[in-house]
Amino acid sequence: MSGITLDAHVPDGPIEQKWDNHKFDVKLVNPSNKRKYHVLVVGSGLAGASAAATLGELGYQVTLLTFHDTPRRAHSIAAQGGINAAKTATRCTGSSTTR
Repeated sequence: MSGITLDAHVPDGPIEQKWDNHKFDVKLVNPSNKRKYHVLVVGSGLAGASAAATLGELGYQVTLLTFHDTPRRAHSIAAQGGINAAKTATRCTGSSTTR
């Protein structure tokens, strides 16, 4: 085994307070330094596109990578169609989607 030491940087204290301790100790990015950071977002679906747009509005340099030749809606609309179909099937048949 190599000499690599893995450190998860888990905050000290009881588990109920770890998130609060982390939020207290985290270093914020000064607004004037945001231009120094370059953020890479992979995927131009609903989440990736909104993350890239939000980070760009906040002042970060953003690069958005997508598999397609143009940004698309990805599967967000198709997923919503499947959700709607499941709701309709439940109402029509009286069956439950809970397994």
